[in-house]
Amino acid sequence: MHHLHQSPGTPPEAVHVMRDPANGLEGVIVLHSTRLGPAAGGCRLWRYPDAAAAATDALRLAEGMAYKNALADLPLGGGKAVIRLPQGKFDRAALFRAFGREVERLEGRYLTAEDVGTGVADMEWVRTETAHVAGLPAAQGAVGGDPSPWTALGVLSAMEEAVRRRHGSGLAGATVAVQGLGHVGTHLCELLASVGARLVVADVDPGRAAACAARFDAQLVAPDAILDVPCDVFAPCALGGVLDERGVVRLKAEIVCGAANNVLASDADGLRLAKRGVLYCPDYVVNSGGIINVCAEHLGWSRAEVERRVGQTGERLRAVLDHAEQRSLAPHRAANALAQARIAVGYTASAQAA
Repeated sequence: MHHLHQSPGTPPEAVHVMRDPANGLEGVIVLHSTRLGPAAGGCRLWRYPDAAAAATDALRLAEGMAYKNALADLPLGGGKAVIRLPQGKFDRAALFRAFGREVERLEGRYLTAEDVGTGVADMEWVRTETAHVAGLPAAQGAVGGDPSPWTALGVLSAMEEAVRRRHGSGLAGATVAVQGLGHVGTHLCELLASVGARLVVADVDPGRAAACAARFDAQLVAPDAILDVPCDVFAPCALGGVLDERGVVRLKAEIVCGAANNVLASDADGLRLAKRGVLYCPDYVVNSGGIINVCAEHLGWSRAEVERRVGQTGERLRAVLDHAEQRSLAPHRAANALAQARIAVGYTASAQAA
């Protein structure tokens, strides 16, 4: 896959290998850190060329989750499950029940939910084997279910902060290029259209891209051309690794702020963006809305508490960008430093306040 350039920064606490050939299950659960609470992070189902590629992705994603949860002030560590998509036909229910049994074997050290390639229905199968799962259908008025609207809301909050910081203005009239129109990307387009932003959209699915362009009166571009569009904000909402050495050079945006994980192919690409004067909003700082909802579901927080915490995304971004300026650090390095410090300190009083 194109987003596996960077080796993980700090070693994980544990790597749990999953193999259940009878049910088509092959993959890993990575527990990056459980210092702040159970290692929380979704389950990704994806085509990987080999087991090593799946493990590399899981290691990076789990580390990102540890930092994301720490900076979002959640009583959660960081983890990730990655399942290799079986060849040919397979029994989806059997696959996810087998995965649920693997989660159960970890005795609460890992909390799972949906991610790329998985959905609410899959989590319901997982639930038949373990209680350590979120992202289940929400009861009327309760938190839970599809976390993507919350992720989009947090990204909007961060984007407003970034545009205000750079231009001293709001998003009305700003041009935002949204790459990837899945659940989160589509929700983000809705929110951006409602505040008067001009949209440019791209998706690998031409039908979805055309429908979205028509719905939001957006300019439609080919997936490989969206980096070349002059815009105020580039919002990557597809898979990671889009800003590699070539991508950074091509980028025509002043701000990068989106929902994708691992947007930077490597640490060096974050430095290249800073050198070019592009304001990079660290991905795991701005896209934490979904995991906040998952945490709320797990701990029984109210919807109002989720709204309050997701609404603070812009403030959390501001703290990271202020730290970056004060220390003359690129934003991604400032975020990593703050997250590592938070994890080292352990469970914080602010997290317990909920």
